[in-house]
Amino acid sequence: MSVTHSAPPTPATEPAHHRKPKSGYKSRNWLHRFDNKRVPYLMISPFFLLFALFGLFPIVFNGIVAMRNWRLDDPALDGWAGFANFERLLHDEDFWNALVNTFGIFVLSTVPQLLIALMVANLLNRRLRANSFWRVGVLLPYVTPVVASTLVFAIIFARDNGMANWLLSLVGFGQDAPLDWRAYKWSSWIAIATMVNWKWIGYNALLYLSAMQSIPKDVYEAAAVDGAGPWRQLWRITVPMIQPVLIFTVVLSTIGGLQLFNEPMLFEENPAAASGGSDHQWQTIAQLIYKVGWKDLNLGYAAAMSWALFLIILIVAALNAVATNRLGGGRR
Repeated sequence: MSVTHSAPPTPATEPAHHRKPKSGYKSRNWLHRFDNKRVPYLMISPFFLLFALFGLFPIVFNGIVAMRNWRLDDPALDGWAGFANFERLLHDEDFWNALVNTFGIFVLSTVPQLLIALMVANLLNRRLRANSFWRVGVLLPYVTPVVASTLVFAIIFARDNGMANWLLSLVGFGQDAPLDWRAYKWSSWIAIATMVNWKWIGYNALLYLSAMQSIPKDVYEAAAVDGAGPWRQLWRITVPMIQPVLIFTVVLSTIGGLQLFNEPMLFEENPAAASGGSDHQWQTIAQLIYKVGWKDLNLGYAAAMSWALFLIILIVAALNAVATNRLGGGRR
């Protein structure tokens, strides 16, 4: 009787759970898991660290300052104020005047700005000669420094020898006495809103144009076959299909319009005063915050104003986004 001895299993026939891992396999597997799970967090962590340092900390610290008495001209006046600074806002005529000015300029700038940008984008979306030239041309006001453009507009809206008064004189207005654009609320609001519109119409138009470029041409061709003209195509097809970009521009314009600072400051003959005219005709909330904080040296009250402006911007931006969303949905 012969006894047969079975050969030891080869690596190829050995069960998988009995095999020894190859050299370096565990280390490579660990590196793979680390690369997939942790490296993305490491790559985005610098942004959050910088935001916490230069964004979140100032916001929290500003909230603490708003609850305290803090005057640079009277260091002895210190201590916890609670909501006294916010209660003072309810009875501050300068704050309510600045709030009215801010909303007045905001409406005159934001609404025409977005409507004209939509029309310009619709024109640029057509087959035009030298398309690149026109598209770059509408962006030139945006890349122009705000100081340079505002100074030019300050000359245009000058009372004596200003181009705006010259154009009005052609239609018979202001021939006896030229209009002083800085003397009245309505005229100063129009002048400042014109500066804002001139700068931001091209930027918003290119945003709308980029969204329009993604709409299939077959949709417009089918609408044309059904008898829809260009105006109907714009409001029934284009506007609903670029609704996300519309909401983005509405929110962005709301934030920028309610924080308006540069144009009103440079529109003054003496920008350092930050008074918004001889009778605060066009003083915005941002200007008032600057004046209270760095002219009157009342940092606690200025911080309370900034928080009030922050809450106003949140509410108005949310309402505008909801309204735009419903408007676009209703046109589908």
